[in-house]
Order: sequence, then structure tokens, then C-alpha cells
Amino acid sequence: VQLMESGGGLVQAGGSLRLACEASGAFRSLAMGWYRQAPGKQRELVASQADSGSTTIGDSVKGRFNISRDHIKRGVYLIMNNVQLDDAGVYYCNMKWRDHLWGPAFDAWGQGTPVTVSE
Repeated sequence: VQLMESGGGLVQAGGSLRLACEASGAFRSLAMGWYRQAPGKQRELVASQADSGSTTIGDSVKGRFNISRDHIKRGVYLIMNNVQLDDAGVYYCNMKWRDHLWGPAFDAWGQGTPVTVSE
């Protein structure tokens, strides 16, 4: 299982950015989402969406960020609006998956894509 991220970079405060992640390999996905980690801080959930459609959005980004999935492309996308200085960090794509219907669940992580916010 591999996750390939794209879309990070420099954004001005108040601007927008879109992150993309696509999965490859043989798996049964359970959920896909995004986490982020700022220097000196713990990794935190930004947003995730289960295969059922159930969505979780982190409190710090509610009303500004949205998550969407493309099940054909096996992708997950983070739409970041009104980006703030505190949103800077490395964003990691995550997928919860299993290799067969009744097997245990695993976590897969992307390599991380940095987001820098300028004033």
C-alpha cells in the first residue's frame, strides 16, 4: 500500500490550498484522511472520511477546511480555505485499511507534504 501526496506549498494567510493523495496497492480501505504536525507539536487529525461517508473535521479547521474522496481514483482531497498562520505544518495523508474483509485494520501514511503560511 502506498500513498502519494501532492499540493503542499506556500500560501498567503487568508488564501486557499488543495492537497491531494492517491492510494495504490491491493487493499480494502476503511477510511482516508489528513493529519498535520507543526514543529514541536503532536500530530493531529485535520479531517477524515470513512468509506461509509461519515466525516470528521478537526475543531480548529471547522468551517474552513473540507474533505472529499474519489473512490474510483482511490483518492482523498483536502480543500483548505481561509488558511491561517497556525495551519502551517507538514500534512500527512492517512488511510485505514485491511487486506481482507475480516482481517485486522492497519494504518498507512504518506511521506508528508509541507504547508507554509505567510502573512
